[in-house]
Amino acid sequence: MSFDNIITSIDIGGSKIKTVIWRFDENDKNNFAVLWVWVVSSNAMRKWNILDMDEFKQNLDKSLEEAERMAWEQVAGAYVSFNSSSIEVVNNKWIIAISGDEIKNDDVIRVLDMARNWVELPNREILKVIPDCFTVDLEEWIKSPVWMTARKLEVKANIFSIWSNVLNNIKKAISDVWIEVLDIYPNILRASEWVLTKRQKELWVVCIDIWSSTTWITVFEEWTLKFASIIPFGWDSVTNDVALWVRTSIDTAEKLKLEFGALNLDKDESIKDVEIDLAKLTNNIEEWNVSKKYLSQIITARYEEIIYLVKDELKKIWRDGMLPEWAVIVWWAAKMKWLVEMTKELLRLPTIVWLPTEKEAISWTFISDPSFASVIWTMILANKHSMEHTWININIWNIFWSIVKVFKKIMP
Repeated sequence: MSFDNIITSIDIGGSKIKTVIWRFDENDKNNFAVLWVWVVSSNAMRKWNILDMDEFKQNLDKSLEEAERMAWEQVAGAYVSFNSSSIEVVNNKWIIAISGDEIKNDDVIRVLDMARNWVELPNREILKVIPDCFTVDLEEWIKSPVWMTARKLEVKANIFSIWSNVLNNIKKAISDVWIEVLDIYPNILRASEWVLTKRQKELWVVCIDIWSSTTWITVFEEWTLKFASIIPFGWDSVTNDVALWVRTSIDTAEKLKLEFGALNLDKDESIKDVEIDLAKLTNNIEEWNVSKKYLSQIITARYEEIIYLVKDELKKIWRDGMLPEWAVIVWWAAKMKWLVEMTKELLRLPTIVWLPTEKEAISWTFISDPSFASVIWTMILANKHSMEHTWININIWNIFWSIVKVFKKIMP
């Protein structure tokens, strides 16, 4: 990173690694320009756990090298985002006494640290501590207690943790390619931080984040996170179903899903059924066809299961069909045709699909595609918190890390 306002974001997915180098405007935090986007396939992970460390580091290094070369920027540190089925959310609360007459930032940090430290999470690493609400003496549901007069301060916090070995392996891999991890953002926080508006967070709203192998659910009210949950099914589950019932390969099933996938086609009699020739989708000789409506039935069954599981999670907090600010669906799986209509029917809620801000990259892509949503959220959060790491922007660090990288590559 150079002296100007340039930030690097790395999004580690189940099958791809996305590296984005971008420049933001100091005067307008929502205005940014993407210098380069580079996507590299990675088969070294399963459910966001590293299976092959050497291959993972090679893919990560390749993604960084191409992004650096095309953006003419040297990356020394990066903000990392990833998802994992091992992430859990627990609640804890703590109370402290205020030393002075007014609550200061140090008091808020102290009560959050106490809530973080006094929770038993064996073999787990805490990623983030997000306050639900504060209680100032006897006054509850305070959002920001700083500068209020009080004797006691209590916090209710949501604590996000992950298995220590999973996090340490990812940190080690990034460190081995000579990149400093400035911060890590779990996807469950990134989506709600950027997608949901202040008005939506004030009222009850659910954010449904459908990933490759998991679906994340976050519910907000009064600007605070009220509920978070994980469903062990996602985008790849649909691909596996198609491969099983059509009796074809995973690659062909993915192409079928992307090119011909749609929901509830069999319920619309006005749509004429067609036969899909599998030979046109693969180099291998597939001697059979598949009905488009039959394909829709396979895909619809899995999506219905996911939405019904979301419905069951909302029942746990008595919010089934009772969310004034709708359901918001994000990420790649949101591109499935007729998903909004099906979700409206099953959840009995108004539903929308969120799309990233349309910003044109230098080369061949637009990051307004939902598949780039995750890395955009990382960019926004990195922009918001980047001033905490301004020392890394000094040019001498770029020179140092460049020399280190060169020696790393030429040494056997």
